[in-house]
Amino acid sequence: MTLFQNGTLVYPTGSRSADLLTDGEKIVKVASHIDPPEGCQIVDCAGKLIFPGFIDAHTHFDLHVAGTVTIDDFNAGTRAEIAGGTTTAIDFGTAYPGETLNEGLDNWFKKASVGCSCDYGFHQTITEWNDQISAEIPDMIKRGASTFKIYMTYDTQIDDCTILKVLKRLKECGTTTGCHCENSGLIDALREEYASDDRKTRVSSHYLTRPAAAEAEAIGRYCHLAEVADEPVVDVHLTCAEGLEEIRAARRRGQKVYVETCPQYLVMDDSLYENDDFDEASKYVCAPPLRKKSDQEALWKAMADGEIQTVSTDHCSFTVEQKRLGKDDFRKIPGGMPGAETRPAVIYSEGVAKGRITKEQMCGLLAENPARLYGLYPKKGVLKEGSDADIVILDPAAGRTISVKTQVSKCDYAPLEGMKLQGAIKQVYLRGQLVAEDGKVVKENQGQYLKRGLPEFF
Repeated sequence: MTLFQNGTLVYPTGSRSADLLTDGEKIVKVASHIDPPEGCQIVDCAGKLIFPGFIDAHTHFDLHVAGTVTIDDFNAGTRAEIAGGTTTAIDFGTAYPGETLNEGLDNWFKKASVGCSCDYGFHQTITEWNDQISAEIPDMIKRGASTFKIYMTYDTQIDDCTILKVLKRLKECGTTTGCHCENSGLIDALREEYASDDRKTRVSSHYLTRPAAAEAEAIGRYCHLAEVADEPVVDVHLTCAEGLEEIRAARRRGQKVYVETCPQYLVMDDSLYENDDFDEASKYVCAPPLRKKSDQEALWKAMADGEIQTVSTDHCSFTVEQKRLGKDDFRKIPGGMPGAETRPAVIYSEGVAKGRITKEQMCGLLAENPARLYGLYPKKGVLKEGSDADIVILDPAAGRTISVKTQVSKCDYAPLEGMKLQGAIKQVYLRGQLVAEDGKVVKENQGQYLKRGLPEFF
């Protein structure tokens, strides 16, 4: 048994000074004062904030893409997650064209068999549609991969006709899908234009050929398809104010649209692509790309106003050498960057410490909301009797500086290198076990597969 004393427990609805007792893998008591049971370990949390373990609902570990494979597999990626306070990661499994959904999920189980240091689950990506795929949706739900992903761009995209069929089928089954929203045709036309002259080798061509309009148009179209299907949907990695307006319009129509954004869209901007040093500029290539500072401000305000429900990482890490695959053609730069271990600290430092959001809102964005939306609540995402003893202790008075020299990810750069953070994750407990301390993993491979239930449409 472990007794956490004198800390401030954080909930989306408010915070309270209280003690918390765990026994084995579960939280067994929360009260203003708890007398220590005989033989229990005591953790003094005076001056500290106690959060439920954070949930990262958007990762890409061991992903084959752009002619290479992300440098962080499930072993490395989940170690990075737990080091930074994330106790649950939900990765995107993929059934590629020609595969059944069950075959695709089997492949992702094999990827995760290398050992995981945080609890994990899978969304399942739908890349084509036929009677067999449709019939397998209940199989995915039974196996715990109860939510899905579709793309409106890339070679895994599906067209509008197919999207509508998918949405209607998911409504029948009581679940939902996230969508990567970008207008593929618009992007392809711009990329063809930019690849025809000396702009082909400029990293800046990446963001110039994926404008905010491409994202906003696709969000609007996705929302209208969902309107016809009468289906709640998720927009993943929102980057821009223009896209936010499309979501607001859908909500005014009475639709349920859930929104995820990522730290990179809150603290980085498109000026990073203008660096003449290819190796430096290409580090930040992701899709959708980084936007303007004004978009950052719009996203922070939307978070404060409750218009954004979750903050995930889209952790998709490549080395500097892997990024060089696009040295002669910006279209071939692998898109993505690491962020698993810095997300909670960055959101606290840039959000809570700077007064942009409250600690209670941070708890909702990083813990309770994703737990509800992805079928994990109240097992995960809350400090409640009977819930898993996933506990994060954050010291508001401490600080740290982000550096590749101390990161757990196998990536050879840190996108936020040198950023000084206010607040630091001190200890991380996974189902009652101390697994990370001061940014270092102290107990590896304790993660378990989470058989998730259906989403709660709150």
